[in-house]
Amino acid sequence: MTGELSMAIEADFPMYVVADEESGDVLVAAEDVEGFFVDPEEETPEVVFLSAHEVNRGRRRTEDAVLEIVNRRREKIGEYFVGRVVLGDVGIESSDGKISSVPYRFFGNRCEYPGAAKIWRRWASGVAMEKGEWLRWPTSHHGAWLHVVQNAWFTSNRRAARYGVDDVAHLDGAQISTKSGFYCALGEAVNGPGGYFGSNLDALADCISSSFGEGPPVKIVWRNFRVSQESLDRTFMDSVMEVLREFHVNVTIC
Repeated sequence: MTGELSMAIEADFPMYVVADEESGDVLVAAEDVEGFFVDPEEETPEVVFLSAHEVNRGRRRTEDAVLEIVNRRREKIGEYFVGRVVLGDVGIESSDGKISSVPYRFFGNRCEYPGAAKIWRRWASGVAMEKGEWLRWPTSHHGAWLHVVQNAWFTSNRRAARYGVDDVAHLDGAQISTKSGFYCALGEAVNGPGGYFGSNLDALADCISSSFGEGPPVKIVWRNFRVSQESLDRTFMDSVMEVLREFHVNVTIC
């Protein structure tokens, strides 16, 4: 599946579910959303849920809302705590029973990665993740891909640790042109497609130190290492190597 094809996947199921955290009451379940995955400088007062399958008109507000990302099998794969939300004027119900638009005024958190919306749609499709799939997205989406990886990883109740079984993790510096891309590549190398193994230096250290029970990667083979040095900030690269040395991870540079 190419990045372009994955972007074109349409949801025909309620992928976005807003619920009250304490009671679990569902406020709205919809196929799409506008105004949640936005640059912080472009935030608007309302977040609008489109093609809603369910709306709780009797519960117009909550102080502790969570937004869940749900896949085709109705399994929760992502979650955001959003805080206070207030229901606005609900749109018209169509012939298929769906409600065209359900606006909520959001007073709390939103996702600061606009590209995450398309990536979540890909993750929710039910199609198995492929090796190197993150590379098929523009480099401008690497941060969003890493964000989705991290959110989905912990939503599934996995720890910041090694789950893969391979003794050697392979990295290719020719494929790593952004800091987010480095963590995408490392997460996949250690824990398989869509895998997480840190999103910053502190998180990388946590993942390695938490993996000693399972065994940290015995060895990292880093091809085209000089390309990574040229593409990324040298200070960042030095810091990465320092963390790996601190935890005695064997790195072969070639």
